[in-house]
Amino acid sequence: MEASFYTPEEYNLLPDQPGVYKYYNDSKELIYVGKAKSLKKRVASYFVKNAGVNHKTRRMVREIRQIEITLVNSEFDALLLENNLIKKTQPKYNILLRDDKTYPYLILTQENFPQIFPTRKMIKGRGTYFGPFASVKAMNNVLDLIRGLFTIRTCKLDLSPYKIAEQKYKVCLEYHIGNCLGPCEGLQGEHAYMKDIEQAKHILKGNLGIAKSYFKQRMQEAAEKYEFEKAQRFKDKLDLLEKYQAKSMVVNPSIRDLDVFTIVTDEKLAFVNFLKIKNGSINLTKTVELKKKLDETESELLLTAIIRLRDQFNSESPEILVNIEFEEAVEGLNIAVPKIGDKRHLVDLSLKNAKYYKKEKALAAGDVQDKKFRVLKQLQSDLSLKELPDHIECFDNSNIQGTNPVASMVCFLNGKPANKEYRHYHIKTVEGPNDFASMTEVVGRRYKRLLEEDKPLPKLIVIDGGKGQLSSSVEALKTLGIYGKVPIIGIAKRLEEIYFPEDSYPIHIDKKSESLRLLQRIRDEAHRFAITFHREVRSKHAFGTQLTEIDGIGSGTAEKLLKHFKSIKKINEAKPEEIEQLIGKNKAAILIKGLNKKSGD
Repeated sequence: MEASFYTPEEYNLLPDQPGVYKYYNDSKELIYVGKAKSLKKRVASYFVKNAGVNHKTRRMVREIRQIEITLVNSEFDALLLENNLIKKTQPKYNILLRDDKTYPYLILTQENFPQIFPTRKMIKGRGTYFGPFASVKAMNNVLDLIRGLFTIRTCKLDLSPYKIAEQKYKVCLEYHIGNCLGPCEGLQGEHAYMKDIEQAKHILKGNLGIAKSYFKQRMQEAAEKYEFEKAQRFKDKLDLLEKYQAKSMVVNPSIRDLDVFTIVTDEKLAFVNFLKIKNGSINLTKTVELKKKLDETESELLLTAIIRLRDQFNSESPEILVNIEFEEAVEGLNIAVPKIGDKRHLVDLSLKNAKYYKKEKALAAGDVQDKKFRVLKQLQSDLSLKELPDHIECFDNSNIQGTNPVASMVCFLNGKPANKEYRHYHIKTVEGPNDFASMTEVVGRRYKRLLEEDKPLPKLIVIDGGKGQLSSSVEALKTLGIYGKVPIIGIAKRLEEIYFPEDSYPIHIDKKSESLRLLQRIRDEAHRFAITFHREVRSKHAFGTQLTEIDGIGSGTAEKLLKHFKSIKKINEAKPEEIEQLIGKNKAAILIKGLNKKSGD
């Protein structure tokens, strides 16, 4: 294959043959590698078409100063060459697999009495490499299986024939515990050792059926010779192999070797899941992320992933299952979209993994940081709010039986209660049980204070009540000149109706909606906070009345006593010296005398 160079103006001179094209900028930097069934038509499409071409592609075309082409025999050869060039050079406009991990392999060394051990470095001539494995755990599972089935040495001794003959070595602990048969002392011959190695190779290749047949045959041979202990050992190994195969997700024994690829995308990224099926079992699963560069189609992205993942994980499966249709058949690849049966179930399983990976990436990237933001976005949509309601304040009144009217305000930040921002209010300007006037007072006091202190206003105000309480709150906002600057709604308890100002008809949010549950939670928290405060006020008022009925004890003294002792009972139980220290000797004497008189009555 020879490379030829052209300028962008000479694209019409390119041959109508399959090959790979490379674009360079004015700094001789490789910026893009592509493959084509027809180099002339494909490259021309960049310079002739304008309509429908995205800005990234137009920007790349403006940078091109030189085109290099390499002719190949077929479109599939172009695919493979393109993959190798992108892996090696990683041009800035090409799709890149976002996966910088170094995967582990198992190596079968090329030496006398070969070893099998993990490695991340591939050194040519050192031995045969199996893998890569998608995780260390998956690799260790295979290694543990092999070491459980076969007596393969773990030492790094040079077991050449003349060194064994010279008796340079002694057996180690592995021999004494039965994990090695002592080839270092000549206790096991290389021919017998290599029989185990051959079976281990079948397992490393995923051909578990051959290894199972081997152990089954050895078990039957031992049983026929009445060597029952030996037969039992082979049966145990067969059971171990079958147990491992059961863990590796057997799909269907009739399904042989195939690869499954599925893709899901968003505006900027694509996520591709790969399942490798060997002898009816899933023996590898991997999900990768691809960053879009030039507004590529799903089929272009998926084909890129198929070529690179099959190359990376050394897959030569004759059949490939996918979840999307390709516009044209891909030469050299047997790609199908199954509609029913076990193969369809495999595609669905792969797609499920791809979608889960996409969701996890979105969470990690902060697109949907957690449930609270999803709920807030839903609430924003349900109420048609301009801003995300990440700061919500809710008001409620409490004046049970018309006594001790109070109000509460609770604050939720990012969907969570901000307890330090909660506020209690004693109603000061309203006589009697008047919910509407009380709401006007507390809403006015709250936001007058925030404006004076130059603190941020909430993104949503919620009023516990219907149209009347909402209208009263609106009056307070109008007085302060902030009506229309802060969204305000009322929520009526009975039917969970949401009222907007100056709209006589409520809206109803779906009862199962997370956003309605958030509003209910905020409303219930405001109600709880108001009721709790009202009970405290009533209790203090009741206790205070008992104390102020004693001649010489005023409301100030009563409040001081209750604040310190908390209850009449504890005041009665207190020592005179403690009371004197708090309110003085004279008042203490009056108080004690009055309390004794009351208890005597």
